[in-house]
Amino acid sequence: MKVLMVSSSYPQNAEDWRVRFVSDLVYAVARKDGVDLTLWAPPGEKPSVVKDAQAHRERDWLFNLMDRGGIAHILRTGGFRGLLVAVKLLVLLRKAYMRHSEADILHVNWLQNALPLWGIPKPAVISVLGSDYALLEKPFMIQLLRKVIRQRRCILAPNADWMVKGLTDRFGDIAEVIPVPFGVKEMWFEVNRRQNITQTPRKWIAVLRLTKKKIGSLFSWGETIFNRNDELHLLGPMQEKMTVPGWVHYHGPTHPLELCNEWFPKASGLVTLSDHDEGRPQVILEAMAARLPIIASDIPAHRNMIEHQKTGWVANSKESLREALQWLNVKDVNMCVGKAAAEWVKEHIGTWDDCAQRYVSLYERLMGSIK
Repeated sequence: MKVLMVSSSYPQNAEDWRVRFVSDLVYAVARKDGVDLTLWAPPGEKPSVVKDAQAHRERDWLFNLMDRGGIAHILRTGGFRGLLVAVKLLVLLRKAYMRHSEADILHVNWLQNALPLWGIPKPAVISVLGSDYALLEKPFMIQLLRKVIRQRRCILAPNADWMVKGLTDRFGDIAEVIPVPFGVKEMWFEVNRRQNITQTPRKWIAVLRLTKKKIGSLFSWGETIFNRNDELHLLGPMQEKMTVPGWVHYHGPTHPLELCNEWFPKASGLVTLSDHDEGRPQVILEAMAARLPIIASDIPAHRNMIEHQKTGWVANSKESLREALQWLNVKDVNMCVGKAAAEWVKEHIGTWDDCAQRYVSLYERLMGSIK
């Protein structure tokens, strides 16, 4: 079957931290027999069997889009000009949809990228993440999406179960809602955590984009909790102007190989107190697969992944964060929780090949409905 996949973000290479999951998905789907994959996305490394869907000018424009931080960053910081960029992106997407009319199935990453499908009645699988799920609160977004979705056979595929009810309530009469969790690479299961992970100074890591929503309560709660015995090491790109406190060890952007080879083996755990619209954060899945205990804020995305005091700790206050560190500073507890986290990922998430097979099953489901 011929599949056109579209994504408004894509990593340029193996050291690019941005939207790694899209690249991992593309490589996994391309390995599946019977799938002829064409990709419309910013330029980056991809399998040789995957065809480019971009026109030359689109390729240059998309490269510039990523060079400016990607569409989400531009919308967050660009004001009215950011909206103009978003409109241009939707126009280019519509041209791509119309240009590739031979596709049997459209795989659209992010709900908003389905808007240009108006009047193009191709069956579609639409991946839904936490960030675009939050867009449903914007004025007229649900009405616009309903008008587009009802024109085709459509499956909405949120990457986390907690979004299913909301999507079903809004679109269940005109589309199927089938959750498809993303996978993780095998290398994360192979991380060898060192036996001295609870010896001082213990190294706790936070891996995130530096924005106020992503930082959440991390700085305010952690100020008197992290110290010489429990260091907080922060990794990620600065995407909003903010001051990183002096007690935080800030290392700037990172990439998967650095996390896998350097940080995950020696970390006592991963901390995220994000207040962002998360779907199912990929870095948490990867850390869990590597047997790192997770300390996470009490939001739906985290509660959907972490069983409190079994595969991690859900913190809802400063004192709760303090208790989490004390609990996980016991070596046997730390190792037991990490093992339980990895087992949960193996059972409920699996690898990227498992994820690709879930998507191929949806493609086949749609193909069967139009024969």
